[in-house]
Amino acid sequence: MKQHLIAATHPDRKKDDLILVTGAGGFIGGSLVRYFADQGFTNIRAVDKKPLPIWYQTTPGVKNLCLDLSEQPNCKRAVEGAVEVYNLAADMGGMGFIENFRVECMRSILINTHLIEEAYHAGVDRYFFSSSACAYNTDLQKDPNVRALKESDAYPAMAERGYGWEKLMSEMFCQEYAAERGMKTFIARFHNVYGPNGTWDGGREKAPAALTRKVIEAMDSGDLCIDIWGDGTQTRSFMFIDDCVKGVDLIMHCDDLIATPINLGTSKLVTINDLVSLIEDIAGVKLERHYQLDAPRGVAGRNSDNTFIKSILDWEPDTSLKTGMKKTYKWIKEQYEDRKAGKFTPAGKL
Repeated sequence: MKQHLIAATHPDRKKDDLILVTGAGGFIGGSLVRYFADQGFTNIRAVDKKPLPIWYQTTPGVKNLCLDLSEQPNCKRAVEGAVEVYNLAADMGGMGFIENFRVECMRSILINTHLIEEAYHAGVDRYFFSSSACAYNTDLQKDPNVRALKESDAYPAMAERGYGWEKLMSEMFCQEYAAERGMKTFIARFHNVYGPNGTWDGGREKAPAALTRKVIEAMDSGDLCIDIWGDGTQTRSFMFIDDCVKGVDLIMHCDDLIATPINLGTSKLVTINDLVSLIEDIAGVKLERHYQLDAPRGVAGRNSDNTFIKSILDWEPDTSLKTGMKKTYKWIKEQYEDRKAGKFTPAGKL
């Protein structure tokens, strides 16, 4: 059986190699930094444009830099000496943010454009780009009973406006740097990542965190109602953060995936109504549902076809939604109580 390498087992990697993670003040980037530190890597550089006190999490022993990577000189500074680069920096959030701030989302193309160029000049060995299922053709996602999206479904291109097009164009940058300049680039299309240490309030949170917060708020206030964006029939698949960071590591160290976009998500399709019911079960409550039909709702359905990732890596994200949401609910409830007690909660600042 073919061995599937990760950074900790790759023959070209040493534990003191410099690993750069951008977007490290956010949810997935911060979790990836902690993942590599837990693997024993001792030379990690974490970069985010947010001031350090409002990073969602920080890891002891990591060098943290506050840099706006949409500016080329900052990218040059960030990649200096790096052996591997993980680009998770972007202006993004849940559907409300993506639909209402398309310019900000599209401007993230500057980050990847400058960062990959400077990484190339710096002689970086491997470069990872975090893409999104928003890059897929929206014409294929108009039915809640959507068929799972396979990697080839990004073309003919009809990505989500703003965020989706930025991701698709940045994927092409990575592919052309590999084709023309021989750079080892890797691309994962994330499908709805959730879990502890993610945004849970403030406008950028995604459905699992937003709905969890709403359930907690309803119980706390005694007003046992919940507002749901759309009619609740929208379908999605949701990937737990631990599966996400492991998948990033596996993809980055598989040479069969150089410049090859690949789905990174679960293949379990659920409705938003089912997600609400699951959170209610975890919380031990039943709420009256109010549907906001004029709110941002995104595509009608989206799911990950995991045929390719299973064929290449003999692996796919497999944390059940129930297991992941129990951990997420517990963490958000603790954050909610901390905020009520006057403590600062950077991932839920309101």
